[in-house]
Amino acid sequence: MVDVQDQIVAVGRRLGLEEREGREARVVVASQTYETTVEDLWDAVTSAERIPRWFMPVSGDLRLGGRYQLEGNAGGTVLRCEPPKHLALTWEFGGEVGWVDVHLTAEGPERATLELRHAAHIDDERWNEFGPGAVGIGWDLSLLGLSLHLAGDTSIPPEQAAEWSATDEARQFMISSGRAWLAATIAAGDDEAAATAAAERCIGFYTGAEPPPSPDGSAAPPPDGAS
Repeated sequence: MVDVQDQIVAVGRRLGLEEREGREARVVVASQTYETTVEDLWDAVTSAERIPRWFMPVSGDLRLGGRYQLEGNAGGTVLRCEPPKHLALTWEFGGEVGWVDVHLTAEGPERATLELRHAAHIDDERWNEFGPGAVGIGWDLSLLGLSLHLAGDTSIPPEQAAEWSATDEARQFMISSGRAWLAATIAAGDDEAAATAAAERCIGFYTGAEPPPSPDGSAAPPPDGAS
């Protein structure tokens, strides 16, 4: 089984800014290297048959220009599909549109790195309320699910996802993830006191102590296979 604390350490996290549709967007970046080929990693993140094993059920037309829908979560359009290197999607939820870019890089015959970039137009008020963890904790849970899937670990099957999310192990994972995103926030130059307060509110939401952030699809329930 993948050790959840090892998983926290295995993920690189950083923040950035970029222009999207003529406006500045905040970007949350998460990356991890896996012991598999880049072709297998690409298949895991694009196959309609494999995605539900580590993320959540998906429907739609999974090809360039097609529309997809994640069950109970975001949907959108496939903007770019360049196997096995680059997948780009719109991320639409609650009337808001963001963008997800997944870049894959071969690191050798049996090692490959996934970098996920989630960009969104988030105003200062919302950012100061919950910080990047509103997106980041959810993606950390997803990368945990992908790690388990690629390792062939079925110890947290989808039908037990809800039960795992209520365990002390899951709670500690979400707390550790939130604090790792706090470190990334401070490293990016945000005010430490304000960032800490936002991170604690975000952790409180994920662990059941706070009301949810604004509905932009970034603070969704943990995905199947990692929850």
